[in-house]
Amino acid sequence: MTTIERPPLEGIRVIDLTTFLSGPSATQLLGDLGADVIKVESLAGDSSRAIAGPEIDDVSAYYLANNRNKRSVAIDLKAPRGLEVMKRLIAGADVVIENFRPGVTTRLGLEPSTILEAQPSLIWASISGFGQEGPLRDRPAYDMVVQALSGVMSLTGHPNAPAARLGIPAGDVVAGLYSVIGILAALRARDETGRGRIIDVSMLRGQLAMLSYQALYTSVNNTAPEPQGAGHDSIATYRSFRGGDGREFVVTANTPRMWEGLCQTLGLGGLVSDERFIDAASRLRNKEALWEILEARFAGRPAAEWVKLLADASVPVAPVKNVLEALEDAREADDGSLLTLRNGATSFENVATPIRFVDTIDVEPAYPPALGADTISILTRELGLSSLEVKDLLEDGIVLAPSRDRSAAV
Repeated sequence: MTTIERPPLEGIRVIDLTTFLSGPSATQLLGDLGADVIKVESLAGDSSRAIAGPEIDDVSAYYLANNRNKRSVAIDLKAPRGLEVMKRLIAGADVVIENFRPGVTTRLGLEPSTILEAQPSLIWASISGFGQEGPLRDRPAYDMVVQALSGVMSLTGHPNAPAARLGIPAGDVVAGLYSVIGILAALRARDETGRGRIIDVSMLRGQLAMLSYQALYTSVNNTAPEPQGAGHDSIATYRSFRGGDGREFVVTANTPRMWEGLCQTLGLGGLVSDERFIDAASRLRNKEALWEILEARFAGRPAAEWVKLLADASVPVAPVKNVLEALEDAREADDGSLLTLRNGATSFENVATPIRFVDTIDVEPAYPPALGADTISILTRELGLSSLEVKDLLEDGIVLAPSRDRSAAV
């Protein structure tokens, strides 16, 4: 009989001291994996709650996209009593993750190494733009800043055009992913040693790591690579083309078999024995001539026809779809790539975590919390505060809860 497992991080409590995107994307993933994530916000709330753009029930879609499967408690960390509440929350946690600028937690009275001395099993993860040490540590950083400094923007876009920001927030999301990897590794080590770790994740280092082979190419050649456009530095038949209807599609004919399949499908079998294109290195040296031939042939049919013909010949190919089309495909596939979050009559669809565990209970997706939605329950149930203590904290402006919760609780 198959054993149905619980979510892998069930029983792990995470204190989320993050805002905007790098940290919230990380803690959302931890929540998706079953961790109990307590999002600690200022009384004004995570700044991403008010980012301009699409809204759902007057809440920014930017915030809603990155904060499911969390509980929210609102605390004034600059007030001594608020700091004391914060320390009590940390005392019951397995992981703390924050993305303040370096030094801010220490100024608040939450110095990581001091806390780990008293709580050695704690894992503390810090995400910052440039790391906890170094000449840029005190500079503010956002996604496009680290894309620019890392060289990523110089590779994005087309030759002889201005550098382009990636259309996705890679600087933020990659830093969030690396922080989760570090946290999971630290949890694994803690199982054996009983000791936690302090983790330092830099957005800039994350983008440098994403350069992959381009970093080594640059070192070997001692030359900065050009913008990649829709092509590849090493493979001539790895790029986008246009069909006769103007629609774009990509072909990634990487191997000799794929190259031959591409030529045969296009009715250009003679290219296989053409000395200019006899092997991958030759094709790369003569790529401009090759592209001219391929582009002329692709112009003879609509893109969708070429996609079908090439796919039937086992040549990797795909139409270039916009985000609306890509999401519609995911919806039709019904493979768990999308999920729906509901809050009463309100609902929205979002992208799910891509990680799947076989024979494991899925985490029921919880709607992103309103500011301070769980303040009272966390103070009373997790910290054991009395109704009178909670009332005093609310009345003195140390913590915040929605008005309906205040009246019900106190």
